[in-house]
Amino acid sequence: MSDPSIRERCIKSAECNFDYCIERSTADSISVVQDEIKPSDLLHKLSFLDRFLVIWIALAMVIGVLIGYYVPGVQPAFATVQFSSVSVPIALGLLIMMYPVLCKLQYEELPRIFSQREIWIQIALSLFLNWVIGPILMTGLAWATLYDLEGYRTGVIMVGMARCIAMVLIWNHIAEGNANYCAILMVVNSVLQIALYSPLCVLFVNIVPTWFGGHVDAAVALEMWPVVQSVLIYLGIPLAAGFLTRVILVRLTSNQWYETKFLPHIGPFALIGLLYTIIVMFANQGHHIIDNIGSVFRVMVPMLCYFIVMFFGTFMICRLLGFPYAQAVTQAFTAGSNNFELAIAVAVGVYGINSDQALAATIGPLIEVPVLLVLSYFSLWMKKKLQWRKIETTEVA
Repeated sequence: MSDPSIRERCIKSAECNFDYCIERSTADSISVVQDEIKPSDLLHKLSFLDRFLVIWIALAMVIGVLIGYYVPGVQPAFATVQFSSVSVPIALGLLIMMYPVLCKLQYEELPRIFSQREIWIQIALSLFLNWVIGPILMTGLAWATLYDLEGYRTGVIMVGMARCIAMVLIWNHIAEGNANYCAILMVVNSVLQIALYSPLCVLFVNIVPTWFGGHVDAAVALEMWPVVQSVLIYLGIPLAAGFLTRVILVRLTSNQWYETKFLPHIGPFALIGLLYTIIVMFANQGHHIIDNIGSVFRVMVPMLCYFIVMFFGTFMICRLLGFPYAQAVTQAFTAGSNNFELAIAVAVGVYGINSDQALAATIGPLIEVPVLLVLSYFSLWMKKKLQWRKIETTEVA
C-alpha cells in the first residue's frame, strides 16, 4: 500500500499551517511520482497476505464447505455455542477481524471532520443509497430472478435490508479508501439499522408484494432486539476496544510508536480473522449448500447483480459529482456491501437454521466476499487510471 503519511497530509496554506502540512511544490512532486506508478505495479505494493488474498479466501470457502459436508456434527456444535441468536464462533472471528482496523481510526480527528459541510453531503448521499436505493434494488432483483422460490427470495430480500457494518472496513482498507470516513458511515448506518431493519423487512417482504398480487408471509414478525444485539456485538465491542486501545497506548507511549510499532504488528490479524470467519460460516452451512446446489446458483444471480450494480453505480456517481477517490471508493463499498451476519442471525431466528431463508442469507458472503475483494483490486487500478479531484484543506484525514 502507498505510504499513508504521504497520502493523508494536507497542503500548507494560510488556513492550514501545521507541522505535518507539506509545501505545494513537495505535494506536486509526490503526485508526479505516484502518477508514474503503473497499474501493473499495484500488486507489488501489497503485503504477501494482501497480494494473494483471493487465493486464501477461495481456500477458506472450500475448506469450510468440505468441513461442513464431511465432518459429522459440525452444525449442531455451532448451534450449541450461541449467545441468543448470535453464533459465538462467528462473533469471535468478526471481532478479531474488525479490531485492528478500528485501532487505526483517528478518533481525535472526528470533531474536525464533522465540522465540514462536505461530510454532511457525503452522509446524506450514503443514507439515500443505503436505505432507499439498496433495498428497492435487491427486492426488485429477488422478484425478477426468484419469482418461483419464495423462501430463497425472502432470504435475499432480508440480506438487502441489512447494511454493512463489518467487512466493508476490510474492503475499504485494501482499496485505500478513507478509514475515518468509512467508520463514520458505518456508525451512522448501524444506528439507523437498529430502527429501520425490522420495519423494512416487514415492508418489502409482507406489504410491497401485495401491491403486485403477492401474499403475506405470516412468519415475518421481526423484533428489534435481535438487531440491537447484533449491532452491539459486531460493532460496539470492537469499536470500544479500538478507541480505548488508541487513547491508552498513545498516552502511555507516543503517536509515532503507536503508528509505526503497534499497528503493523496487529494489522495482519484483520485478514486472519476474515479467513477464520469464512471457514466457520461455510462449515456451518456446507452440507446445506451442497445438498441444494441448484438453488444456490439461482440465488447467486440477484446477489451478484446487486453487488456489481450498487458498487459501480455509486462509484461512477461519486466521480461525476467530483468526489476524491478516497471518499468515492468508501461510498461505493458502503453502498455495495451488506451485513450478512445480521441477515443470517435474523433468518435463523425467524425461520430456523435449515430453512431456505437461512440458506439464502448464507449465500450472501459466498458471493460478496470474492466479488468485493476483486472490486478492491479493481478500485486500486481505477485510482491510477482515472483523474480524481485533489483535496487540499478539506480532506477527511
